[in-house]
Amino acid sequence: MEIEANIIEHFKLCSQLELQEFADKFVIRLSESPTDGFSVSRFDGNIEKLNGDVSFGNPSKVSTIYGVAGTIRLLAGSHILLITSRKEVGSYLGFPVFRVMSMKFLSCNEASRHLTRRERKDEAYFMNLLRMVESTPGLYYSYETDITVNLQRRYNLAKGWMSKPVWKQADPRFVWNKNLLEELIENKLDGFIVPLLQGNILRFLSQPLCLPLFPSVLFSLPPFGFKDMQDLSFQTGHLNLKESPATIALISRRCTRRLGTRMWRRGANLEGDTANFIETEQLLEFEGFRSSFLQIRGSIPLLWEQIVDLSYKPRLNIIDHEETPKVVERHFHDLSQRYGDVIAVDLTNKQGDEGLLSAAYTTEIQKLSSVRYVSFDFHQCCGGSNFDNIQLLYDEISEDFEKKGYFLIDTEEKILLEQRGVIRSNCIDCLDRTNVTQSYLARKSLDSQLQRLGVLSSNESISMFTEDFEIFKTMWVEQGDEISLEYSGTHALKRDLVRYGKQTMTGLIQDGMSAISRYFLNNFQDGIRQDAVDLISGRYSVNRGCPSPVQNNEFESLSYLPVASALLIGGLTVTTITINQAGRNTNTFLSSALCAGVTAGVMAIVKSNGRQICSRPRLCGLL
Repeated sequence: MEIEANIIEHFKLCSQLELQEFADKFVIRLSESPTDGFSVSRFDGNIEKLNGDVSFGNPSKVSTIYGVAGTIRLLAGSHILLITSRKEVGSYLGFPVFRVMSMKFLSCNEASRHLTRRERKDEAYFMNLLRMVESTPGLYYSYETDITVNLQRRYNLAKGWMSKPVWKQADPRFVWNKNLLEELIENKLDGFIVPLLQGNILRFLSQPLCLPLFPSVLFSLPPFGFKDMQDLSFQTGHLNLKESPATIALISRRCTRRLGTRMWRRGANLEGDTANFIETEQLLEFEGFRSSFLQIRGSIPLLWEQIVDLSYKPRLNIIDHEETPKVVERHFHDLSQRYGDVIAVDLTNKQGDEGLLSAAYTTEIQKLSSVRYVSFDFHQCCGGSNFDNIQLLYDEISEDFEKKGYFLIDTEEKILLEQRGVIRSNCIDCLDRTNVTQSYLARKSLDSQLQRLGVLSSNESISMFTEDFEIFKTMWVEQGDEISLEYSGTHALKRDLVRYGKQTMTGLIQDGMSAISRYFLNNFQDGIRQDAVDLISGRYSVNRGCPSPVQNNEFESLSYLPVASALLIGGLTVTTITINQAGRNTNTFLSSALCAGVTAGVMAIVKSNGRQICSRPRLCGLL
């Protein structure tokens, strides 16, 4: 997909670098041009460009790296984030795309010996957060083009846009390491600045050939099984759609304005930015024609929270704030400026806490005449394997859906159609129900595009071509999985509804395991994960004058959890033993009753102090 083939010149990043380690500095040079590069002081992290062919002597260690993702300053100095391993996963619009396989922070903090005792403790906590950042999933980049801007917007940008440094080409909403790039930008190191996209990129081909386009990417389980997510993040499949070769790519871009974990980043902030906001683009290329269909998702744009407290499903709490109407207005004004008219599809339940949240959302959004709001109780309408009932939602919005259309250009890059609006879908997490709904709407749009291009007749659908449809559904399942891993830490639920159109026993078991994993992560790990996100995204700034994030949080979940677990397990064990012996004499029966009472009391105490036991963020508040 060479969408700018007529533009020969484009900015290209340094793709292979050499890291040299000296006693007082790190030096990063181009492998093919050693005079181009920069040095970083190991004492305080100050950056200096190399001036010509400068020799610093013999380095103690030399290694190859594949990009510089940015720098961050803590109490004792600076830390530089390097891409130490990558994997080429295919191409985006004709340019190679890579997935980050491993990252490493280089510490330039020799000044740490001058820290006070309290500062050393804080620095140790920050360093622990950086180690968590190193394993961030789903990061992609290209050395030769930006991958954060959708196809329609690319065509509306001025000519010569691709000659700018890649970081200037990027949509800042979707640059995961935006905050980390500031010092590199200040030092004018454009050729070394790698903007990273967090999200998902999938691609498959439709052609009468049965060999993989990229040998490193294979389906290992028939017909379309699962491998490690690092291998399935970019996949190719081969179809036989009326013997007509076509290429389809699916790209999801995660917004960084309200970045975070499932339970600690809900709803909107005061600026109207929502949690788990993702732009998903489905690209099609057929005989030189190219088309794009955009959808978006995001948390309900109200001020609300769902604080973990050891409950399987913590209570939803709507925050009563005078700015709430403005928050909703700001959110949808921003969307309309970027995408045109918006249809807001709300998939939440109409009962219980979800129902109260949905009702509050309905009240606020109906004040906006420019937004069409559609409420569709997914669980009520599509529960019990009645997935076909999602057609009811489509019937309700089909007229507006078809008017909004998609973006289409011909073989001469002439714009034939533009997408004039967008569907914004949400459930509570904007994961499972949203994945199912977006995959259905994407299929409807793909049918329309293929019919327009003459691949399908007006009464045909991709669902009529079994093998092609299986790969299309697999692509959406994998996309949903990776988005879910980034936000909740587990695979998506309801994958079977996308893949098979119904719930299977295997799917129910997998959903159960994922639900248990989510419970553990949300209650006992996500607080620290949220701190890592807030630190790296710049929501929290490290300053010596700030209160210690550790000092007032000595007894968090890591301290409480082992004690509470030991008391509960011990109590249950003793109670079980004494109950088994309770029939022997009265004393044993009384002992059993006492143990059961004590265990119940401990459980009640643990439950009532659930919020203190659970892992909580230390650096930033909810809003």
